[in-house]
Amino acid sequence: MSAARFRLKKVHWRGILRNATPSVFHQCHIGRPLRSSCNPRDLASGAFGAYGTILSVLLDELPDWLPAWCLDHLGGEPAGVLFQSRQVSMVFGLRLAGGRDVVVKARADDGRAASCVAAQARLAERGFACARPLTPVVGVGALAVHAEEYQPGGEVLHGDSPDIAVRCAEAYAGLTAELAGVTVAPPLPNPPWVRWDHTDSGVWPAIDFLDSRDQSVVSEHIVQTAERARERLLAAGLPCVLGHADFEAQNLRWQGWQVWAVHDWDSLAWQPEAALVGAASGSFASSGPPTLAPIESSEAFLVAYQDIRGRRFTVVELEMAWAASLWMAAYNAREMALCGGSPAGADALRAQAAERLRRANA
Repeated sequence: MSAARFRLKKVHWRGILRNATPSVFHQCHIGRPLRSSCNPRDLASGAFGAYGTILSVLLDELPDWLPAWCLDHLGGEPAGVLFQSRQVSMVFGLRLAGGRDVVVKARADDGRAASCVAAQARLAERGFACARPLTPVVGVGALAVHAEEYQPGGEVLHGDSPDIAVRCAEAYAGLTAELAGVTVAPPLPNPPWVRWDHTDSGVWPAIDFLDSRDQSVVSEHIVQTAERARERLLAAGLPCVLGHADFEAQNLRWQGWQVWAVHDWDSLAWQPEAALVGAASGSFASSGPPTLAPIESSEAFLVAYQDIRGRRFTVVELEMAWAASLWMAAYNAREMALCGGSPAGADALRAQAAERLRRANA
């Protein structure tokens, strides 16, 4: 297939007007939301709704440590709450005394955050379309906390057609090229949905709040697909690069053909380029519960990415890309099954697994 079949336009990262209509449904959707029924660990108090829902929160419902932290590191205490969301991180949109709007993120300190925020800061300094960190990562008990600019505006790009895939691939190619010029310590361990290189027993990385649930609800085809994809990924032995591992529609904002903002920098990973591209080719269309793009759209994504980057993947790299798309889809399908979430991703995986496994030589 040639990317010439699809409309190719240059994605613009810079020179974007910064006066878009504010909306709290933009930067607050940073990251991969954990279904509240599936995660027994609360990092802070607050109100949370269903998947992707942000509920209003009062000032006195903020965690006790947050006002003093804002005063010490941002020069003012919170005077209002724009939004609060629990995902992989706790995300607080705040209006400080004096009127400045900021976002504060707190996540369990597993050693990854400093590298992720440092990489985000490097790209923001170059004018890349992302929120600029306002502080480094600061330890607060068992949490790693930082603040960044509030960057509302833009729209989610919905759809999973080959045309949409090409636009997203162009954006991902630009993002990968920018990250290639960033030097930080590898953000390890990798996010669990791309942690096929774990050393835990079994096919899945050890995650207590998933492993403690009834595994019988996970279909055997999900487990078998993950096992075959993981075996192929581990056999490739390709070098790792820094890349974005949660490249989903919900984590990007657009203004027409222009990328307004890329969010979820906590999801940077250290994996082979082709594997990260393959994972993105399967997940790019997810704007809510995770799904798996059609095979023809993943193929369009991979072709367009290679065209933009000016380098063809080797046979092994292409196989790894297809395997990574399966691993991530299987991980998501397992999580959804264990948490009573949407079966759409598992249904798509069942329908596509045989062909994707064939292309992965798995």
